[in-house]
Amino acid sequence: MTRVFTLTINGEALSGREDESILQVAREHNIRIPTLCQLEGLSNIGACRLCMVEVVGSPKLLSACTTNISEGMEVVTDSERLHKYRRMIVEMLFSEGNHVCSVCVVNGRCELQNLAVRMGIDHISLPYLYPVRSVDASHERFGFDANRCVLCTRCVRACGEVEGAHTWDVSGRGIEACLITDLNQAWGSSDSCTSCGKCVQVCPTGALFEKGNAVGEMVKHRDFLVALAQKRESDK
Repeated sequence: MTRVFTLTINGEALSGREDESILQVAREHNIRIPTLCQLEGLSNIGACRLCMVEVVGSPKLLSACTTNISEGMEVVTDSERLHKYRRMIVEMLFSEGNHVCSVCVVNGRCELQNLAVRMGIDHISLPYLYPVRSVDASHERFGFDANRCVLCTRCVRACGEVEGAHTWDVSGRGIEACLITDLNQAWGSSDSCTSCGKCVQVCPTGALFEKGNAVGEMVKHRDFLVALAQKRESDK
C-alpha cells in the first residue's frame, strides 16, 4: 500500500505519495520550479540542475525531479540563493553555445529563451566561448544544429525509452561533450533511425528541427509522451 507523506513547500503544508518527487508534488499544487531536461513521459536524470531546491537538514541543494518526498520534509523552492544559482546555469548555457535567437526556427517557442525571459536575463556576465560546431542536415526530413544543443538528453531518452531505436547518445566529457548518432556518423546515414521525429518534438531548443521551417515557425508537440505512457499503462 502506497503511503501518503506530509511535507511543507515554501511554508505551505502539503501531502503527496511516497513514490512522488518534490517536483511532482510542487506541480500538483501549482508551485513553479524551472526545468529544462525534465519532461513528463521520460525518465528523470537531473541533468540541467535548474530544479535544485533547498531542503532543511541537507547541506547541499537537491534536484527536485530526482528527489522523492519524505515525511516532515521542509522544502524551499524560491530563495535568493536559488535565484543566483539558476541564473548562473542559464548564463552558462548561453555562453557555452551559439544561441542566436533572432534567426532560430523556435524563436518565441524555445524553453531556454523562455527561462531567460522569466529570469530577466538580457545579457550575460560570462565570456562567450564561441565553440566551432557543425550543422547536420544529412537527414531527409530533419536537421541537427549542435550550436543550439544544451545536452538535456531528452532526445537520447525519447529515442531509447519510447522509440527503442537508441540512435542518439552523448560522446565526450565536460566542454567536449556532444550529441552523436550511432557511432558518430551523419544522421542521414544512420541505420537505426526510424525517422519517427520523437527526438525533434522533445528538444527544448532549436537544436533538432524539421526542415522547411522558417524563423519562429517550428512548433513542437510534446504531449504525445504522456498519451503513450497512459496507453501503455492501460494495456498492461
